[in-house]
Amino acid sequence: MGLPMSDPAAWATAMNNLGMAPMGMTGQPLLPDFDPALGMMTGIPPINPMMPGLGIVPPPIPPDMPAVKEIIHCKTCTLFPPNPNLPPPATRERPPGCKTVFVGGLPENGTEQIITEVFEQCGEIIAIRKSKKNFCHIRFAEEFMVDKALYLSGQCMRLGSHGCREGYRIRLGSSTDKKDTGRLHVDFAQARDDLYEWECKQRMLAREERHRRRMEEERFHPPSPPPVVHYSDHECSIVAEKLKDDSKFSEAVQTLLTWIERGEVNRRTANNFYSMIQSANSHIRRLMNEKAVHEKEMEEAKEKFKVAFSGILVQFEQIVAVYHSASKQKAWDHFTKAQRKNINVWCKQAEEIRNIHNDELMGIRREEEMEMSDDEIEDPAETKETEESALISQVEALKEENDSLRWQLDAYRNEVELLKQEQGKVSREEDTTKEQQLKLLQQALQGVQQHLLKVQDEYKKKETELEKVKEDKLQMEKLLETLREQQEMANEEDKERNTADNQGTESSTSRICASSQEKECPLESTLSSSPVKSEREALLVGIISTFLHVHPFGASIEYICSYLQRLDTKISTTEVEVLMTRLQHTFKQELSGVGASLEKRWKFCGFDGLKMT
Repeated sequence: MGLPMSDPAAWATAMNNLGMAPMGMTGQPLLPDFDPALGMMTGIPPINPMMPGLGIVPPPIPPDMPAVKEIIHCKTCTLFPPNPNLPPPATRERPPGCKTVFVGGLPENGTEQIITEVFEQCGEIIAIRKSKKNFCHIRFAEEFMVDKALYLSGQCMRLGSHGCREGYRIRLGSSTDKKDTGRLHVDFAQARDDLYEWECKQRMLAREERHRRRMEEERFHPPSPPPVVHYSDHECSIVAEKLKDDSKFSEAVQTLLTWIERGEVNRRTANNFYSMIQSANSHIRRLMNEKAVHEKEMEEAKEKFKVAFSGILVQFEQIVAVYHSASKQKAWDHFTKAQRKNINVWCKQAEEIRNIHNDELMGIRREEEMEMSDDEIEDPAETKETEESALISQVEALKEENDSLRWQLDAYRNEVELLKQEQGKVSREEDTTKEQQLKLLQQALQGVQQHLLKVQDEYKKKETELEKVKEDKLQMEKLLETLREQQEMANEEDKERNTADNQGTESSTSRICASSQEKECPLESTLSSSPVKSEREALLVGIISTFLHVHPFGASIEYICSYLQRLDTKISTTEVEVLMTRLQHTFKQELSGVGASLEKRWKFCGFDGLKMT
């Protein structure tokens, strides 16, 4: 390619922009320092897709520097530059990883060979897809080659999808026919192959970045703890010695825990493990002693703090007293207005700080008094009933049984899950046996669940019975208090009557005695005939009636006597039973149950007996 030019520098600039070596008429290079490997003059950096501006769009040309575009001669065609006075070219948004360009305005007689001849100077062409409508798509090997191809586009203005004022005008040979001429327009094109390669490259970069981050994290990751040694008699003796040492206790306990979880406990090693567990238990005493020492130090620190705090408060009081004395008229009149103002501000600040510290000190003393009162208050020592303690022990036993059943249920579920996981790995011959095992485990699960529900129901029943017993206890205590008050009132009335009798004359006393003897005879006869023979039996009847009234379904004689023995330990079962059999209109005995579960229950029938009598 050669062109007679009057200005060799302009021609060299145009050829250098296309990446071609500038040649003269004689075939000699116009610029001796041109580097063909770079495609540019020495001192100008080559086009790089990572250069700023070339990753997306070419760098804009400054408005004060007009672009120099000259005539380009090829073997079969000639390219004439556009008008340089038009505004700088504009392109559409560059797709990511773009290696394909759209070329429009081709001559009708233009062939693929002519397109290759024009654009192969920009770089290696991979494919050309030519259309019958005077445009084509060219795919280059690298992204930076697209920027060179855009040089051949004219000053393109965005008019819809493709708009162009003027570009390089192409002419085939020396013909002036319309079919042999055209105006080139080069723009970015969106191709799936470019996008796919760009995404693959991005994924590769992301993988490299993840790998680099992982290597960084692994480098700063703390080392894993050393593995726990396997159990042996020698290692067992070492761990047993470490358990007795406070500094090595945590390491030894971790080893012991790992051995137990691995299943190292068996009949042969059970004694060794028991001794190690016993050593761990003895460490609790050392921990409690250490805790007591720390608590003692904390109490001493509290005392020191309280003493120092009280000393600070005393000094605050002294400072406030100084301010108050300075505020008196004797000294106040000698201060200036500014000094008085400062003294008032200081006094208010000191009083606020003093009040805050006083509140803190009072709060500390109040907390100490509350702790002392909590320690000194003794709950009333009341012995528990035998039935109540029995119910509580039953409730605890049911809780333990409930927990054990839950653990069994979890174990069964884990076994079922393991069997399900192994079912897909085992051959078809073992499928039948595994199905049977699953059925058996499911049946066992159902049985455990039913038993668990029964235990929960029993637990709820026992809790309700316990609450009823507590309510009965409260009611009986209230009844005892009322009976005691009535007895005291009766004793006071008897004393008043005795004093009135002693004040009478002897004759009147003899007459009263005679009359009283006559009156006592029928009373004694009525008392002898009545089933209640003493005041003690009357009290027992009242207490038993109240107790059975609270239990509408009745109670056994042992249950009644256990409650009465709470009040008086000398009460016997035979005495209570004889008293209740005498009062047939007040108490009645019924039999409940069948066979071995036959039980005698006493019920209160005083309301019905009142109607009958």
